[in-house]
Amino acid sequence: MEQGLRFGILTLPHLFWKKEVERWKFIEALGFDSVWVPDHFVNYMHPEAPWFEAWTLLAALASHTTHIRIGTLVTPIAFRNPAFLARQALTVDHISNGRLELGLGTGISGERDPSYLMTGTEDWAPSERVARFREVVEIVDQCLRKRVTTYRGRYYQLKDTAMYPPPVQQPRPPMTIGAHGPSMPKIAARYANTWNSTSGKWDESLDVQLRNTRKRNELINEYCAKIGRDPSTLRRSLLVYKEPEPEAIFNSTEIFQEVFRCYHDVGITEFIFVYPDTDERISVLKRIARDIIPKLRVTDPYI
Repeated sequence: MEQGLRFGILTLPHLFWKKEVERWKFIEALGFDSVWVPDHFVNYMHPEAPWFEAWTLLAALASHTTHIRIGTLVTPIAFRNPAFLARQALTVDHISNGRLELGLGTGISGERDPSYLMTGTEDWAPSERVARFREVVEIVDQCLRKRVTTYRGRYYQLKDTAMYPPPVQQPRPPMTIGAHGPSMPKIAARYANTWNSTSGKWDESLDVQLRNTRKRNELINEYCAKIGRDPSTLRRSLLVYKEPEPEAIFNSTEIFQEVFRCYHDVGITEFIFVYPDTDERISVLKRIARDIIPKLRVTDPYI
């Protein structure tokens, strides 16, 4: 089963309510497939900037949209109990009438994100993060698929965890897993509906980013093959996020098309862009949505 093209927008949760609703309705009207929010306690690059909680915002915005898919990109595991997270996902899946995309990741380390110190949350070592992440994914997957779950892991234990009603989407809402290191893609290959990556560090050239993405893609294929999964059933997603200016993709339609072409050639079928920050870039976004993306959908061989 080949994956057709999808295009999404990530919006930072910093606007006050009415403006946020207007922005999401605008994105939906432009015809994008999905809209996402990052899940952090604060804007880790600007901790004193306005910032709202992701899942609360997602639930509220679900009731102000009708057909666009919605999700977190991504929810870090350190700040939520996995059973409660599964309950949140179940609730939003119902509020949105089956439009939730559940994004999960290990989270950013405390060296970059002050949220751990701010909230008194333990900042696990990388190896423990990955080990915990596997258990969290297993718990969320089981809780959303089954009505009662018992789980005995090294880090998490559940007994007779009841989940009623079942989610709207069956067997569960689709799961997006953000994965980069050598171990995380194994978890994505086994559990994810979509594997998500980012375009790269600010000081990396496009060639380096593409080479890294191609290697990760090939590694995912190998892991799928080892467990007997058809690699084409795992969607390949990219958050086009190159610091310090992720919105630069909307400097021109030519830049957008070049970045799309390069990453599509290495196997990416879902592109997620940070909502632009200026009127000029929003104008380019509108031209891309109305003139370019429809043509890309028509020419893509898997639509």
